[in-house]
Amino acid sequence: MTAQTDTTQGSVTTVYKVSGMSCGHCEGAVSGEISEIPGVTSVQAVAATGEVTVVSGAALDDTAVRAAVDEAGFELVGRV
Repeated sequence: MTAQTDTTQGSVTTVYKVSGMSCGHCEGAVSGEISEIPGVTSVQAVAATGEVTVVSGAALDDTAVRAAVDEAGFELVGRV
């Protein structure tokens, strides 16, 4: 399975693994920080699985995603 998927609308979906999320507040904090990255159109964080699905107009720089997750107080483990 690939970590990144190009869709027909020209957007890219990437799934990241984030450690430390345990509740809806955690999901909101991570989603809020990642959604501020330029080009991001959608973020869905799921605390139960630790997965964050990000849809963007183009591939994102993992460094920017890591910085956003760090700012929210969590750790980016990597891509799923």
